[in-house]
Amino acid sequence: MPSTKKILHFMSSALATSISVGLIGYGMSAQWVKTTMECAQKNSNGSAEIYNGSAEITLTLFDGIIKRVSCPLFGATDEFQVIPTLAGREIAPVVLQGLVICLLALCLLFSACSILISLYNSVSNPYETYMGPVGVYICSSLSACLSVIVLILFVVNVTATNMAETFVETYTEGFAVKLKGKASEMQVGYYLVIPYTVLSLIAIALIYTYEHAAYTRKKEQQKPTEDAPMDLTMY
Repeated sequence: MPSTKKILHFMSSALATSISVGLIGYGMSAQWVKTTMECAQKNSNGSAEIYNGSAEITLTLFDGIIKRVSCPLFGATDEFQVIPTLAGREIAPVVLQGLVICLLALCLLFSACSILISLYNSVSNPYETYMGPVGVYICSSLSACLSVIVLILFVVNVTATNMAETFVETYTEGFAVKLKGKASEMQVGYYLVIPYTVLSLIAIALIYTYEHAAYTRKKEQQKPTEDAPMDLTMY
C-alpha cells in the first residue's frame, strides 16, 4: 500500500498538470494577439496619401477579425480563418502558425501522459521505471520545453513576418494601400502559456521532492553498523 506522503505528492502533481491543461485548453480558444496599423491609399503615381485610416486585427490560433476604418475608403469588419487565408499568399506565417498549433497539441498529449502516470503511481507500489517518476519527468519536461518554444515562435510570427499585412491586403484587393506603424499587443491566450509552463515545472518539483526525501530516508536506513553508536554494536 503506497504511503500517504507518496499519494499526496503524486496526486498533487496530477492536479497541477490538470490545471495547466485546463489553462492551455482555454487559451487555445481565446484571443492571442491584437495588431493595429495605419493605412493610406496610394496615389496613381505610387506615392501614399495621408495616413488617415487604420486596420485592427484580432487573432486566435484558428481565426480572426479585421476591423478597417477608412482603409482604404470605408469601414468594414470581416471574419476569417487564419491558415486558409494565408495559404497561397505567405509561406512563413503558415508554417509558423501550423508549428504553434502542433506543438500545443503535443503539450496537451504529454500533459495527459503525465497525469495518467502520476495517478498510476499514487495507487501502485512499487512503480515501474518508465511508468514512475522518470515518466513524469520526461512528459512534464517536454511539455514545459515545447510551451516555451510556442511562446517564441508566435512572437516571431507576429513581429517578423508579414502575416498582419497579408490579412489587410486580402480584404483590400482592388485598392492600392500602404501600411505602416504596425503595433502588436499579446492577449490572454498567449499569456496563459506561461502559467502552463510554470505548472508543468511544479509537477516535476513535487515528484522530485518526494523522490529525494525517499532516497535520503532509504540511505539512512542502509548505513553500515559501524556508523552506529558503540554501545549498540556491542550487543
